[in-house]
Amino acid sequence: MNLQTAAYELSAGTARQLPPSSLPEIVFSGRSNVGKSTLLNKLLGRKALARVSATPGKTVTINFYRVDTARFVDFPGYGYAKRPDSERRRWADLAEGYFAGGRRVALVVQLIDMRHAPSKDDLTMLHYLTDAALPFVVVYTKADKLNKTEFARRLAELEQELAFVPPQTARVPFSALSGLGVEALRQHILQAAEPADPLPEGE
Repeated sequence: MNLQTAAYELSAGTARQLPPSSLPEIVFSGRSNVGKSTLLNKLLGRKALARVSATPGKTVTINFYRVDTARFVDFPGYGYAKRPDSERRRWADLAEGYFAGGRRVALVVQLIDMRHAPSKDDLTMLHYLTDAALPFVVVYTKADKLNKTEFARRLAELEQELAFVPPQTARVPFSALSGLGVEALRQHILQAAEPADPLPEGE
């Protein structure tokens, strides 16, 4: 899979707007302002394919990007306190519609802000992925915001905080600034997406 071929395809604001799942899909999930757009741009070697905003809760749709023989699926951030209840329900319905739709989920990249303990919403998502036996990796973002001592301490704490996550699940500290974890995450994505042969478009 050639990551340099990434191109925006479409956005879905409701489950009915979701496109057919004709290719392996790599899903990016995390709370608002966890750094999903920055991570996507870094992975794909692009400056602004995914829009980066300083305002939490800016992305409210599932955005699809065609990347060679796969699709990257950028979920809207969850857990933004100022989002109205109607928007939170719409997000929940959208996520449920996606995962219940029999889609070709090759891998879920679940982002956690390394600086803090996982939020209630983070834990809910991780429990769901674990219980549903979906393939996923956990990415610890904003690693560059910690010094060496803080980094080591948070790694140890996260092992305890996420003790319920299957031990074979990869944990990848990540920094878009330093490049930490970029190549490791690319390899996880390539290994997940490559084995499946694409179906013809529309099937």
